[in-house]
Amino acid sequence: MTKPILELKDIVTLVNKGTSNETEILKKLNLTINEGDFITIVGSNGAGKSTLFNVIGGNLPVDDGHILLHGNDITHQTEEERTKFLSRVFQDPKLGTAPRMTVAENMLLAQKRGEKRHLIPRKLKQQMTDFTRIAGIMHNGLEDRMNTATGNLSGGQRQALSFLMATLKRPDIILLDEHTAALDPRTSQNLLNATNERITEDGLTALMITHHLEDALIYGNRLIVLGDGQIKADFKGEEKQQLTAEKLYEYFEA
Repeated sequence: MTKPILELKDIVTLVNKGTSNETEILKKLNLTINEGDFITIVGSNGAGKSTLFNVIGGNLPVDDGHILLHGNDITHQTEEERTKFLSRVFQDPKLGTAPRMTVAENMLLAQKRGEKRHLIPRKLKQQMTDFTRIAGIMHNGLEDRMNTATGNLSGGQRQALSFLMATLKRPDIILLDEHTAALDPRTSQNLLNATNERITEDGLTALMITHHLEDALIYGNRLIVLGDGQIKADFKGEEKQQLTAEKLYEYFEA
């Protein structure tokens, strides 16, 4: 039986609090994320997708409700504290990597994510073989550029590195925030395929925001439709497999 990793209970978030423009973004939202879930998330602009990720990531405090990790309340944990169990890949390839550090150095940095920093030898050479092997799973030549400064990589390679860094320590939750949106169609597709391969083969737990309904249908074991700060639909298993783009479009009609 699958166990819940993360639970959001009656989550409420407000913006412009205390003013005439005060707005409720998430409205008593409830979501249970189980171990091994790969959840694709769709919704119109303003539906609350980015707010949901910011709440999970600790970037945005909640105004009401609770967040539970393995049954423990983490509602008031900071963004830094949540890096111990959570990682995120953003839309912009420039985010998430250090441009002046090499690919291998960035991977070493990611390996220390969530740990206290000490003045100890890096031991980069000893791990180069393993890092090169891991980079090879992205199928885009990243493994041949281990000593290249990240700022000199292509957008696709840099985003692939961001994804590898996010998954290197096997976090409890991975947030993929439209991580292929800034790439050309072919590079985007290659990264999506590699993303799916690593998540499914390693049994990782991930949430992925996408504006492409076709991708939401293809990838993941669950598909969530967000609308007006609430979950309008949560398709799983066979129901998701039989879901069509036409059916999804109905949730976007005025």
